[in-house]
Amino acid sequence: MIIGGGPAGLALACSLHDTPLRLCVIEKQPVEQIAQAAPDGRDIALTHTSKTLLTEMGVYAHIPAEEISPIKQAHVVNGTSERALRFDAKTDGHGELGYLVPNHFIRRATYQSVKGQKNLTIITGQDVQAVQTNEQTASLSLADGRTLQAKLIVAADGRFSPSRKMMGIPTSMRDFGRTVIVARLSHTKPHDNTAFECFHYGRTLAILPMTKGQSSAVITLSSHETAAVMEQSPDDFAHDVQKRFGNKLGTMKLAGKRHAYPLVATYADRFYGKRYALVGDAAVGMHPVTAHGYNFGLYGQNVLAREIKKTLSLGLDIGSNDVLSAYNRQHRHATLPLFLGTNAIVGLFTDDRPLAKAIRGAIIRAGNFITPVKSLITHQLTATSLTG
Repeated sequence: MIIGGGPAGLALACSLHDTPLRLCVIEKQPVEQIAQAAPDGRDIALTHTSKTLLTEMGVYAHIPAEEISPIKQAHVVNGTSERALRFDAKTDGHGELGYLVPNHFIRRATYQSVKGQKNLTIITGQDVQAVQTNEQTASLSLADGRTLQAKLIVAADGRFSPSRKMMGIPTSMRDFGRTVIVARLSHTKPHDNTAFECFHYGRTLAILPMTKGQSSAVITLSSHETAAVMEQSPDDFAHDVQKRFGNKLGTMKLAGKRHAYPLVATYADRFYGKRYALVGDAAVGMHPVTAHGYNFGLYGQNVLAREIKKTLSLGLDIGSNDVLSAYNRQHRHATLPLFLGTNAIVGLFTDDRPLAKAIRGAIIRAGNFITPVKSLITHQLTATSLTG
């Protein structure tokens, strides 16, 4: 059983389509909301590994080609400096650094891939009220009074996972006291498929190149400033982004709704319990500055699916501690260094004390000329260790 019909939960169901297992996904939202997920302002930066996995799963083919925007270059800017740390796809061995796709199109495509899957039942509009596991079986209780049993429960119910709490798994949580505001903007100058991460003093601005002559603005600011920015008129908001970005893309206009998300990073102390495993944000809830979150979730479910398939081929118990501890070990090995490294980079680049500013400037200067420094930062920004 899989708790959560979001991208990670449905991806796991998709990865197990060719097994003899009978799968069940429980999702609290109605089916219409997962089949036709609404735009939420979030855009996912797919790594090459994630693109390969989605292609193998048949998901990538369901994403409209006109909604996929390749990233050719990326620039990291510190404060008011004109100097930038530059990354170019031509020098990293790929044609692109990554691919930007609106989150709701990935959600829709994943649902399309599992819709009609013969070994899958999707129960929607139901909350999980309780989770219980023992040496032989796992069970959960639904809001309508039903109790379901399985050999294994996998939780993909978000970074504040209710079932994780029910299972008593501690989680490290960092509330940054900041909020992310995301919005799509049109502009009069081409973006040339270049992404910008601007660590301005007091506020971070990312400009992500999207299709249709538009870019996604991702603004990270102190939470107490959020209401004022959300209440700006469309023209004032666009003009403010345009000004903070130095008019690099010409005149900018708001092209959709603004969405705000409180910034909290989470990392479960372990990714499994007795006949219970965590995937997606329930395992690792990342800071969005590198857009690793979805890539982590996709990678994690793939690791778990591989362990389950290996166990099935041996005729063994898929809910055993051996299976789940192997998944836990691999996924933590891949994600913990990136989680800690990303938080360290974010902490450094959002610290406005003089020493931190000086260190940032030195890193930017060194990064363009010292290959190991640049490789380390590229590793953090692109999750290149998630090779499966």
